[in-house]
Amino acid sequence: MVRLALDPSLIPSPRPSELTEQSSPDDALVTLIEGDNLDALELLRQRDERFHLIYLDPPFFTQRQHRRTKRKRRGRGDIARSESDAFDDRWPSLDVYLATLQARLERLRELLTDDGSVVIHVDPNTSHYIKVMCDELFGERCFASEIVWRYRRWPAKTKNFQRVHDVLLRYVKNPKTSPRFQQLYEPLAPSTLATWGKSKQRADIDPKGRRRRSTKTDEDSPGTPMGDVWEIGVIAPVARERTGYPTQKPEALLRRIVEGLSHEGDAVLDPYVGSGTTLAVAAALGRRAVGLDESAEAIAVASSRLEAQGVALRRARVDPKPGA
Repeated sequence: MVRLALDPSLIPSPRPSELTEQSSPDDALVTLIEGDNLDALELLRQRDERFHLIYLDPPFFTQRQHRRTKRKRRGRGDIARSESDAFDDRWPSLDVYLATLQARLERLRELLTDDGSVVIHVDPNTSHYIKVMCDELFGERCFASEIVWRYRRWPAKTKNFQRVHDVLLRYVKNPKTSPRFQQLYEPLAPSTLATWGKSKQRADIDPKGRRRRSTKTDEDSPGTPMGDVWEIGVIAPVARERTGYPTQKPEALLRRIVEGLSHEGDAVLDPYVGSGTTLAVAAALGRRAVGLDESAEAIAVASSRLEAQGVALRRARVDPKPGA
């Protein structure tokens, strides 16, 4: 196995902490925790919490401070803009970035149910390093799929092919356990519709296991089983779901992940909650969800979004233990 040789001294450890309740309605479907996610993950581990699906969209090693842009309409179509700090993605080195992520992934693995999946959303600049890291942490046999999210964006002036995709690495907890998975479908190809219509096909297999021909059935086809390249548009500037938070991901992307890898009533965890897309989608689909973030701006955006959605929200904060 190829290993990522990181200096062990770079990998941080959680600090002695405790969870301070801020609000806890009896019917809370979503829990939002403010504070360092490494400390929060350790507290969840100590409580023996388990999640069927973990999705994380960590910083991408962009080496810049990200800001939220707020837009407010004024008279005659004018738009007033203001900015505030969202999160800092500046790192002393790539090794420090990877070590910081490794410390979180070690705890996330422990928080998965035996049939659970973790999806790590990164970009092509770091995905290969993180793939090697996760092969070591989870085990090579636990690698399930690499999903390519393809989108369109404003062209960059570069002497290179345009970068128009992100990478989502999916790992399972236990390769011997059948993972939670619900088959999703995409529309049939025009050529298939022209030849077969909407009917499901049945393959005629010869004794050697080769397909000889296909025949129509009376049953409608649900579509083509979902592949691992997903073309989903980014959020339009005027879209209702837009919050102004940088790096916000579209609900359509998270809906596909949550629907495909969890069941109604399951528990979903997002340790980098950002604008709250994972929590909003999970709640809408009847999942229980926990979100973590140390950015006060992220907590405010996610809280407002969930409250506008009518989601009962439990709020908590990670605080250092007295004397720690």
